[in-house]
Amino acid sequence: MSATLPMLSVTEAARHRRSIRVFEPGPIPQADLDAVLEATSLAPSAFNLQPWRFVVVSDPETKAKLAEAAYRQPQVTSAPSVIVLYTDMADTLATLDQLVRPGTTPEKAEKFTNMIRGIYGPQTEEQRETWAAGQGFIALGFLLLAAQAHGYATSPMGGFEPEKVKALLGLPANVRIPALIAIGRAAEEGTPHHRHPLSRIARTA
Repeated sequence: MSATLPMLSVTEAARHRRSIRVFEPGPIPQADLDAVLEATSLAPSAFNLQPWRFVVVSDPETKAKLAEAAYRQPQVTSAPSVIVLYTDMADTLATLDQLVRPGTTPEKAEKFTNMIRGIYGPQTEEQRETWAAGQGFIALGFLLLAAQAHGYATSPMGGFEPEKVKALLGLPANVRIPALIAIGRAAEEGTPHHRHPLSRIARTA
């Protein structure tokens, strides 16, 4: 956490978060980016497969090219950094040994890896990567709250050309990109929340 920024609770972060498109200049300290991404990495995933990966784009020239792939949305170049959230089941399945919990017996480790390969191995690449992208949105939610908790504003974007982003960053062809996330210190207040009341969206059964 930045020494100059207050740490917010989860509820406070959710209440204060806005989608910001104008950011203050100046880089984000690497320690702060690491803290946000470390908190994001704690997001849950089915079977603990953690298929999400991140590329932090801070170089102005690369951001300018990324903006072209994102329909020139101004927050891409305004923000000091843009986090590209992508998911990669091919990499996940190729490195299942890294997901075995410490202290697991060899027999249980083999049972786990065989189970995962048995579930996802027969699927098509399209099926696997679509599933992984859905898991990626869990990480996205964690990232937005973690950033706000550390004092940073965000703007998640779904409007971009995935193939151009992959080519720019040298990402494998199979991966999916759930979102681009502009991150930095807000230079505007953003639009106030307008949400359904709880009674509109939740009920008991």
